[in-house]
Amino acid sequence: MISTMTDCIFCRIVRGEIPSQTVYQNEWVTAFHDIAPKAPVHILIVSNKHLSGPLGVEETDAPIIGEIALAANRIARQLGFAANGFRLVANEGHDGSQSVAHLHFHLLAGRRLGWPPG
Repeated sequence: MISTMTDCIFCRIVRGEIPSQTVYQNEWVTAFHDIAPKAPVHILIVSNKHLSGPLGVEETDAPIIGEIALAANRIARQLGFAANGFRLVANEGHDGSQSVAHLHFHLLAGRRLGWPPG
């Protein structure tokens, strides 16, 4: 689990230094329940490698994005909301409401989600 930001909260969660309700983890990603959920199911899927956000992803990081999608699929089936659907979203920068500068996707489910968001 590679990290260049030792003080990043998500890096610390990935390393097990901060407790979380982890639902999935492999060599690429870690998924855990958000501490301030915005839906009945709100899970964060974070890259184990520290990347600042979507704009921090380079070509060599492409497998991480695939692993995030696969993790969402596995979690949806494992927790039983695959049939009804879910939303998977990433935020970038101030206007995108990114609150932690570490690549992460919000997996939201458990109710009908409105569109457009925000």
